[in-house]
Amino acid sequence: ISSSPSLEGWSLETQVIKDAGNYTLTASNGTNTIEKKVTVSPAEISIASATVQDKTYDGNTTATVESVTFDNLVNGESLSLGTDYNATAVFENANAGESKSATVTVALSDTVKNYTLASDGKTTTTTIIAGLLQAAGYHTFVGGNIGHPLLGEVDQIPPDAYVVLELSSFQLLTMHQSPSVAVITNLSPNHLDVHRDMEEYVQAKRNIFAYQEDRDRLVLNADQPLTASFAQQAKGRVTLFSRQRTLEGGVCLRDGMIFSSGHPVMAASDILLPGVHNLENYLAAIAAVEGLVSSQTIQDFARRFPGVEHRIELVRERAGVRWYNDSIASSPTRTIAGLRCFSAPVILLAGGYDKNLSYDALGPEIVNHVKVLILTGQTADKIQAATQAAPDYQPGRPEIVRCDTLEAAVARASELARPGDAVLLSPASASFDQFENFAQRGKAFKNYVRALEPAEGGEARDGQL
Repeated sequence: ISSSPSLEGWSLETQVIKDAGNYTLTASNGTNTIEKKVTVSPAEISIASATVQDKTYDGNTTATVESVTFDNLVNGESLSLGTDYNATAVFENANAGESKSATVTVALSDTVKNYTLASDGKTTTTTIIAGLLQAAGYHTFVGGNIGHPLLGEVDQIPPDAYVVLELSSFQLLTMHQSPSVAVITNLSPNHLDVHRDMEEYVQAKRNIFAYQEDRDRLVLNADQPLTASFAQQAKGRVTLFSRQRTLEGGVCLRDGMIFSSGHPVMAASDILLPGVHNLENYLAAIAAVEGLVSSQTIQDFARRFPGVEHRIELVRERAGVRWYNDSIASSPTRTIAGLRCFSAPVILLAGGYDKNLSYDALGPEIVNHVKVLILTGQTADKIQAATQAAPDYQPGRPEIVRCDTLEAAVARASELARPGDAVLLSPASASFDQFENFAQRGKAFKNYVRALEPAEGGEARDGQL
């Protein structure tokens, strides 16, 4: 509600809103009152850099941001888009199984994406490319920023092997050699506290293809103008991929089918992983392995690849119900992104350690996507309250169930699930109330699911390669 000459004599309520959620603002002239309901969406917060050092966690180890708290903000101070702020982040380390805090710089993006990474899809795309090459029989090594350094294995890599690397802007910044096939999934502002400016960040990304030769190839996302513009600077052959438009010489989606250079590869429905972002990951991967992997091999792989562990990972299909492990979702925003991947009715298993986060923004998403909400852990009350406070909530929609343990939650979900449903572990909370870290929680969930009695008539599919 904004002031204007027509509101002279009216007093306007001011609220300091720190969390995403639903709010009511009021204006009054002493006789009449106007109310306006507003929804505040969560801003995308990208961690620009962090270093935490000790014997078990040295900053190069893969870790997940658990929570972010802004430092030294004046009460009511606005956060400006594109501005850096000092903050304290808590990291959960999947390898060492512990949490560390670090002072970091964060930037508020001017767009909110449904993805969880600032440079989206690199890990999954890297994994898919390596998996396709391995399925086709090639000797393949995979590593880099994905969490497995290969420098110590250089002497063991034969000349005829394929190496698939995920590279960050930090690694690319000082590189003076480019790979035979370079893939850029997309590009958005990130790490601007380390790079001098956006141009240096973009230049670091350019290094992945800047030193290519005529015989090399560059794979670009045609749906993002900045990445597509790199085609003009390429020295080798360019292959574009697009989900949104038809391409004659690249990889694209048309009428539910994926085409490569005009030839059908597979139906998009063959991809086991849910979500439009995973479809785009496959488009990039298919472009990268063009001429190396057959359409049949790609189709067979896509039908059985369950995803990267703990990231909407298919665990099992039982009696027409698919079970997914998204244990890495330890915050409401990650669970929101996960829920948006599904068109099927979702039975959501949520709750865990209380990090004092707001769940207001999660409530409406649960109402829109979830048929049964099964809650455990310290945050169960908060998540239930946020769900019941959502504007479209009606009693029983979703049904809300409480369980004491994750094992009991899995058993209850098995009782309630019907053919066509998806059961999703996406806790929106940290794991420390019952587990050492999200990886241990995810593995426990998979063990509980796989221990369920086989469905009558056998299993339709098991989510293991």
